[in-house]
Amino acid sequence: MSLHTTAHSLVSLAAEPGHEGGHASLSPFVTGGGALIVLLLLLWITTRFNRDR
Repeated sequence: MSLHTTAHSLVSLAAEPGHEGGHASLSPFVTGGGALIVLLLLLWITTRFNRDR
């Protein structure tokens, strides 16, 4: 499958009527909250390993 046909199928899947804003199971609050938790965890890990003192 080429990149063009894959992109076309993803765009047509995202633009299906009846699905407003993407897949019904993806809540923006859950997605954003999960991303925030992951980023805070990565920040905490980075600060633990970056002790220059």
